[in-house]
This record gives sequence, structure tokens and C-alpha cells, in this order.
Amino acid sequence: MNAIMTNFDFEQAEQHRSQRWEGLSEIDQAIRENRLTEYRFRKAWADPWARGLSILVLTVLVFFVGFVIYWDVLRG
Repeated sequence: MNAIMTNFDFEQAEQHRSQRWEGLSEIDQAIRENRLTEYRFRKAWADPWARGLSILVLTVLVFFVGFVIYWDVLRG
């Protein structure tokens, strides 16, 4: 194995490194995606069919959780 790294390789790597702060751009992207998600939820809630379906699904989930609690904990 003949891997020798010259000073030229180090200088080239430093020139290609971006000056942006990658951590902050990830946070910015997450904030932007959260706003997009919030917009989608609000838009879906404004639609009467989507609102009815959401309420129906949540109601079924609440009844299922209640049934599981009754069956496992209270009925024992």
C-alpha cells in the first residue's frame, strides 16, 4: 500500500470545504418542513371530508385504547 498524502492534497481539501454552517442549515430546513406540515394540517382541517375522517379515526383510536385498558387492567 503506497498511500502518501502531500501538502497539495491538504490544501485542496481545505479549499473545497464550504463556509456554511451545516448545523444551522439543517435546523433551518427542519423549521421550514415543520411550517409546511402545519400548513398541510390546517388545509386538511379546513376540508369537511378530511375533518370528518380525522375525527372518525381519532374516535376509533380512543375507543380502542379504552377497550384495551378495560380488558387488560380493569377486567384483569
